[in-house]
Amino acid sequence: MNRLHLEWAEESKTIRVFRRVSLLCVGASLLGFYSGVAGQDVDMSVYQRDANRIIEAATGTHRAYERLGDLVDTFGHRLSGSVALEQAIDWIVQQMENDGLDNVSTDHVMVPHWERGQESATMTLPRVMPMPMLGLGGSIGTPVGGIKAEVMVVSSFEELNERKEEAAGRIVLYDVEFTTYGETGLYRRQGAAEAAKAGAVAMLLRSVGPFGIQTPHTGNMSYQDGVTQIPAAAITMEHSMMIKRIIDRDQRVEVNLTMGAEWFPDAPSRNVMGEITGREFPQEIVVFGGHIDSWDVGQGAMDDGGGVVAAWEAIRLLKELGLRPRRTIRAVGWTSEENGGPGGDEYRRQNDPDGSNHVLAMESDGGVFSPQGFGFTGSEEAFQIVSAIGALLQPIGSNSITRGGGGADIAPLMAEGVPGMGLQVDGTKYFWYHHTNGDTLDKLDPDELARVVATMAVMAYVVAEMPEPLPR
Repeated sequence: MNRLHLEWAEESKTIRVFRRVSLLCVGASLLGFYSGVAGQDVDMSVYQRDANRIIEAATGTHRAYERLGDLVDTFGHRLSGSVALEQAIDWIVQQMENDGLDNVSTDHVMVPHWERGQESATMTLPRVMPMPMLGLGGSIGTPVGGIKAEVMVVSSFEELNERKEEAAGRIVLYDVEFTTYGETGLYRRQGAAEAAKAGAVAMLLRSVGPFGIQTPHTGNMSYQDGVTQIPAAAITMEHSMMIKRIIDRDQRVEVNLTMGAEWFPDAPSRNVMGEITGREFPQEIVVFGGHIDSWDVGQGAMDDGGGVVAAWEAIRLLKELGLRPRRTIRAVGWTSEENGGPGGDEYRRQNDPDGSNHVLAMESDGGVFSPQGFGFTGSEEAFQIVSAIGALLQPIGSNSITRGGGGADIAPLMAEGVPGMGLQVDGTKYFWYHHTNGDTLDKLDPDELARVVATMAVMAYVVAEMPEPLPR
C-alpha cells in the first residue's frame, strides 16, 4: 500500500465489535428504501433473498482462505518486477479459466524493478549488536563495506531542523512514535531527503507501526531532485527506542549500515482480471479487487493477496449461485501498487479512459479482517443508495457506510468521476504486520475472510442488478 492510499487506509482502521445475527432474522424492516431525485425508486427488500443466499453461501465455506493459502504458500511475496509476481499472475489466469469466469484477461503494464540485495545493520558502539532491519523500497545502496557513523536521534522534522548543524556526517535516526499511518509515514517517505539536506550520510527509521516484536517494517521512500541521495532503512521500534535511551544518557552510538539495494530497468507485468458478464448492460461495469503485488517480505497475504482473492471468490460464488446481474462485475488484481501504482493507471487507460463505462469501483487494501462496511466517495444520491444496500449486510455486521473512501488502484477511475468505495475492516492489528515478514496467512481468520467475500459480493451484485446505474 503506498501513499496514494493513506487517507482511505486510515479511515478503515477503526475498531468495531462484531455481533453475529442470525440470517433468518433479517426482514424488510431492516432494509433501506431509496427514492431518488432522478426517479430511481428502489425497495432494497427485493434483494433480500439474493443477499441472504450470497451471505449463506460465502460464510458456509473457507474456500477463499484455502485459495489464498494456495497463492501465498506457492509463490510467496511478489515484489514488482519479480519472477514470483509473474508466476502468480500466470497461476491466477489459469485458475480463473478453470473456474469458468468470463473474459479472463490481462493488461500489459511496465513496472518499477527494485531489489534490496544483501543488507545488515550492526550497532558497533557502545557494544556490538546486529539489529534486524529492512531497507526502504527505492533506497540506494551503500558503498561496499557499508557506512559506519555516529547516530543522531530526532523525534521530528522540526527537531532535525533545529539541530541540523549536528547532522553532518552522521546517520539520522527518526525515533517517531506511531500515531496514524498517514502522519507517521511521512518520515518513511521524506526522511532521507530531509536528513540529506542537513548533511547526514544515511537515514534510519523507527518502523512505522504501533506494535512489534523485533519486527522491522519496509515500505516506499522517495528522494528529491537536487538533494543528495542517501541510503535509508527501517529498524525495529525496540532498537530505535534503545538507541535513543543510550544517547539520552550521553553515550555515543555508532552503527554500520550495509545495503546492496539496486534499481533495474522497468519490467513487464500485468493486471489480471475475470468477470461475470452482465445480461442486459454488459458494457456497464462494477469493478472491484486489490493489488496482486506485495513487498518482498512475508507472504503479502494481508496486503494484499486477500483483497484480490476476496473479489475473485465473490465472482466465482455469484456464478455458482446462478446470479448473473444486469451489469458486468469484474474482479481485478492490479499490479505494482506498492511501487507507484502503474497498474491502476494502465487499467483506466486501457479499459475506460474517461471512466464512462464504470458504474462503481471498489477496493480492498486494508486487510481482510472482520468487515465493517465501506467508505464511499460519490454524489449524495449515490451515497443514499449504497447506504440502503448496506442494510442488507446487517446480518454479518458489515452494514456501516460512511463518507470518504476509495483506494490507490481505483483512484484513476475516481478522478474521472466514477464513484469509489473502500472496504472497511477491524484494523486493530493491521499495522502490526504491515510491510513485514509477519504478513503471512496465519494472521488471517477464515471466517472473517468469508464475511469479506460476502460483503463485497452483496454490494457489487446489488449495484450491478439495480434497474438504473448508480448516479454520479
